[in-house]
Amino acid sequence: MLHISRTFAAYLDEIDQITVIVPKARCLDNMEPFVMTAPSGEDIPLVVQQKEDLGDAVKYVCRFSVPFQFGETHWIRARSGEESDVQIGAVVRTAAFDDQFFYDGKLGVEYAKEQTIFRVWAPTATAVSVKLVHPDHGDVRYVPLVRGERGVWSAAVPGDWERARYMYVACINRVWREAVDPYATAVSVNGEYGVIVDWEKTKLAKPAPPLPPCPSPTDAVIYELSIRDFTSHPDSGAVWKGKYLGLTEEHTRGPNGTVTGLSYLKELGVTHVQLMPFADFAGVDERDPQAAYNWGYNPLHLYAPEGSYATDPHDPYARIVELKQAIRALQENGLRVVMDAVYNHVYDREQSPLEKLVPGYYFRYDAYGRPANGTGVGNDIASERRMARRWIVDSVVFWAKEYGINGFRFDLMGVHDIETMKSVRDALDAVDPSILVYGEGWDLPTPLAPEQKATMANAKRLPRLAYFNDRFRDAVKGSTFYLPDRGFALGDSAGREQVKTAIAGSLQAFGGLFCHPLQSVNYVECHDNHTFWDKMEAANGHEPEWLRRKRQKLATAIVLLAQGIPFLHSGQEFYRTKGGDENSYRSPDAVNRLDWERKSRYEDDVRYIQGLIAIRRAHGAFRLATEVDVQRHLTFLEPTPPSVIAYWLRDVALYGPWTDIVVIHHNEETGVVIALPDDGEWHVVCDGEQSGTVPLRQVRRFLDADGIGTWVLVKTGAAADVENGK
Repeated sequence: MLHISRTFAAYLDEIDQITVIVPKARCLDNMEPFVMTAPSGEDIPLVVQQKEDLGDAVKYVCRFSVPFQFGETHWIRARSGEESDVQIGAVVRTAAFDDQFFYDGKLGVEYAKEQTIFRVWAPTATAVSVKLVHPDHGDVRYVPLVRGERGVWSAAVPGDWERARYMYVACINRVWREAVDPYATAVSVNGEYGVIVDWEKTKLAKPAPPLPPCPSPTDAVIYELSIRDFTSHPDSGAVWKGKYLGLTEEHTRGPNGTVTGLSYLKELGVTHVQLMPFADFAGVDERDPQAAYNWGYNPLHLYAPEGSYATDPHDPYARIVELKQAIRALQENGLRVVMDAVYNHVYDREQSPLEKLVPGYYFRYDAYGRPANGTGVGNDIASERRMARRWIVDSVVFWAKEYGINGFRFDLMGVHDIETMKSVRDALDAVDPSILVYGEGWDLPTPLAPEQKATMANAKRLPRLAYFNDRFRDAVKGSTFYLPDRGFALGDSAGREQVKTAIAGSLQAFGGLFCHPLQSVNYVECHDNHTFWDKMEAANGHEPEWLRRKRQKLATAIVLLAQGIPFLHSGQEFYRTKGGDENSYRSPDAVNRLDWERKSRYEDDVRYIQGLIAIRRAHGAFRLATEVDVQRHLTFLEPTPPSVIAYWLRDVALYGPWTDIVVIHHNEETGVVIALPDDGEWHVVCDGEQSGTVPLRQVRRFLDADGIGTWVLVKTGAAADVENGK
């Protein structure tokens, strides 16, 4: 390559605009006019439209009138005869560039025994090759790719290249860069290369089982867990501790014979298991996984599984097949699988394949040309750009089709634009409309217009997406970010009205944000921030443990019996603690792992939560799908003491075995008497100690709430018939 010593710089910033920066040390009078030399040798005059003094340099904004030939090097020549190549600059972030280069054909690797086809989108490159490393003897071969339509480079390489490692080598702005394929579906150890695999060999022997029907998102009970945390405890009973295969082991037992692992999930009664990130991530050396811990929110390759959870990280097939086996095992036990999807940022922007192959395109920048940081980790994916949107949509469809994923939880979803999330929903509908899509709808400071963001404030524009409801969370437990603050479950009744709104699905008709209950993911604890138990240690540490256990059961009952979609953090049901660690994303296993000894200690309380889940699943009145239905059937009982929230689900025989249901939540240890809606016979199926679908006792007219807890009272069809004289 000819080396030119630049005395000035030139950047293509719009499809017909070049910015020239000339240091004042140059003889400025000798620079204008500028001429652009096209690859054909033709000289194209540049018209200076703006001239700006930058202090130590002068900026010239120049226009030209002929189409710019991407994929070729252009030169700018000053009147002095000095030259500079044209660097591809901010033009990649223009709508004109998006329109010119949007591509909807195949991308990635297409393997066959006779040949492998490579396709990569790199419209600003002037040359691209694929670097192939032979799987047997390690010889390296470079094969040039041919530029085709809309900036896609491709080549068909004869021969059987199964298990070969590969990456792309691209010349952009006269610099050669190596990059892993952004569409790589298999990778080598630590994601250093893409790997060519035969997907036929990853198919499991048995076909996917039919899953229990889930006609509405509110039918879901979501349980969040980390693949590593779930089985890494020494007494988990699992053989494959911290691995994909740990999720496949049935009938495992822990301390004192307690049921653990997959069998426990099935016994608990949840419907969906949300797995924390398992797409390939940084932070854990796959060659020595036990040397470090990481949650997985450091995305490297969004189409390939993480290797540290595989039994052999060096074998690209191991991570694929073992993840498929884990998903299949959960599904065979009636559990749907949700993928924690991290598309809002990458671990290292400058080293990302996205940045290397199309510099400046995939990320947002502020008004000063600096990388945006709404995510707080140094970069924001520009989902509004058409090929970035396509990369996200293609990825979720791939996971849904190839791995059978049943739902996607979008990390920092509010950073994404509304049109991308609509496209995700539409694409998944074409695969399976029952696939859940929900995420964090926080409004973060990314340079995207407020009306474009997929935030909770814009929920009405995304009616089939659900949002983590932080208003629910903080009303029930108190501020997540100010530990001494106490919510309703922790004994402060000041926010009682906010809790009532949350219980009613946080619907607009009740003073909330959402169009219908399907949009509210109700929770009080997740992997982020303090566990509920650790929050109480700070806010209610003056109370004895037995009392705090009551409070946590109360909070979990509010989650499970409210309108919307309930979400539990693994171990919440047995008071999970991280020793006060607020952000354990890279803390050791001793902090993060699920403590099965603790589960064995609180078996009665686990059974209580299991009973609440059974109550919810037994009756559709807890799972209403529309705002109209909630308004028709849910009535708050007043007056009641400030320490009580009581509501009546009336005339609900259409939805399940009970005609009427009363739920009472009480946050004080002093007893209160609550008047019931009528004089009929009510069956108590849940009190402060026991819960389930089998009646514990009968009451009439009044209920004695004798301390902190939740009571559920129901009328059966027969009892209602007697009262109505039938």
